[in-house]
Amino acid sequence: MKVIFEPRFLSCYCSDPAASEHRLDKALELLREDYTLEQAAPAVDSDVLLVHNQHHLNRVRFNRQVYEMALLSAGAAIKAAERAAAGEPAFALCRPPGHHASPDGFWGFCYFNNIAIALEKQLQKGTINSALVVDFDLHFGDGTNNHVNNRPAFSYYHLDGDNAQNYLQGLEKLLAHLRGVDLLGISAGFDQHSQDWGRLLATEDYREIGRLLGEFAREKCAGRVFAVLEGGYNPISLGEAALAFWQGIEGK
Repeated sequence: MKVIFEPRFLSCYCSDPAASEHRLDKALELLREDYTLEQAAPAVDSDVLLVHNQHHLNRVRFNRQVYEMALLSAGAAIKAAERAAAGEPAFALCRPPGHHASPDGFWGFCYFNNIAIALEKQLQKGTINSALVVDFDLHFGDGTNNHVNNRPAFSYYHLDGDNAQNYLQGLEKLLAHLRGVDLLGISAGFDQHSQDWGRLLATEDYREIGRLLGEFAREKCAGRVFAVLEGGYNPISLGEAALAFWQGIEGK
């Protein structure tokens, strides 16, 4: 598995919680012990326009620092999807997140929809014809949903539950009824952790989420799977849950 990363992701680009100092430190420390880091490269405007309209792009571009970081985050997702489409699972450890960015608007610390851009790029290149996005962030990815509603090649599902058992059972039932696709993309938000905003899931629950999604990818997506970081604001639980999740993907 490749971890797609760039040192600039550690810098603060604005004052929102997704850009808080040291947010990614623990995740980087833990993941780099077992996995190879690969440097991200920025997306370009034409990539962004695969999902967003020109007005949206111009609004983000107005803040140069945010714009440059958002391009870099989208670029990390693109590279992760490329690696996955070629048969090597990958995790974009990036920020800002993206799943609240719609084709014509943004909020919730998101500017460009990283996972949607990454999937559209693979569709454009002809490496995939279909894709599934599973989102386990605390918050519904309205931006991703707004995009894929108009894209019959893609589908989007957000996980929910009032306790950990129902949450995991819901994922298991969902995956049992889904057909195979060319690529599985995961919006990986870790803010449902018991030590984060959601106060619902333990670190080992993220390992189980990874296990279920990893099995689905191997059985129905030829093992082609990638994840893109969304939420998660406690640096310690974010790092521990991210590692457990990816170990689960690999069946560890």
